[in-house]
Amino acid sequence: MIERTNVLGVGVSLINMRMALDTLDRWVGNRDRQYVSVCTVHTVMECQRDEDLKRIVNSAGMTTPDGMPLVWLSRLGGHRFVSRVYGPDLMLAEMAASQQSGHRHFFYGGRDGVAPQLADVMGRRFPGARIVGTFTPPVGSAQHLCNPQTAGLINAASPDIVWVGVSSPKQEFWMSCMRPLLEAPVLIGVGAAFDFHTGSQAQAPAWMQRSGLEWLFRLVHEPRRLWRRYLVDNPWFLYELARQKLGLKRYPLS
Repeated sequence: MIERTNVLGVGVSLINMRMALDTLDRWVGNRDRQYVSVCTVHTVMECQRDEDLKRIVNSAGMTTPDGMPLVWLSRLGGHRFVSRVYGPDLMLAEMAASQQSGHRHFFYGGRDGVAPQLADVMGRRFPGARIVGTFTPPVGSAQHLCNPQTAGLINAASPDIVWVGVSSPKQEFWMSCMRPLLEAPVLIGVGAAFDFHTGSQAQAPAWMQRSGLEWLFRLVHEPRRLWRRYLVDNPWFLYELARQKLGLKRYPLS
């Protein structure tokens, strides 16, 4: 069991990249059926709006500290070993490791043509990695896209890890719904990683990621879609965090 820290009622896993990779390898080896939620401040605040989402995120086998504020909070709590386990970086690290482990990968998500393009990019970058299939889902809700037909298609490819590249929190609802239907041991929701790694969307420079300023880069590039996420949720997060730290409000893990 991975230890967690309570951030506004969301249990964020106290891990680093090496620990995350070791956990994935153990799950695949034991054929444990788990899913991974990469957690940002946005995820935490979406959980304040939706108790079902909070339950799903807290039920994940790992809820990685995808955002730097969650890393800093973990370290302030005395867990100095914690580092960012960012979805796009986790994909690259696992693809590299799987050249030796032999893990089989399936890419689910993205816009038309992105998943096959991602498979090609990863195949060229990591020649020993085993990519067994891709699927681009139609437009629809997580509930609509959670169906036996999709499960059958993925199961027929026999992957060990299914990478889920749809928006958050849709990907969390999809993974939770599909978890009983899929034979693959591991499902990992990585959001925009499909677009980043195929060059379909610009990624923040490394220094902005390390400084916790990736949100600003993304806001500048997609203001219409992301303004509420960052200009409303970020100040709200700080307000609620202050209430938690001062003991003014309890945030139980549900």
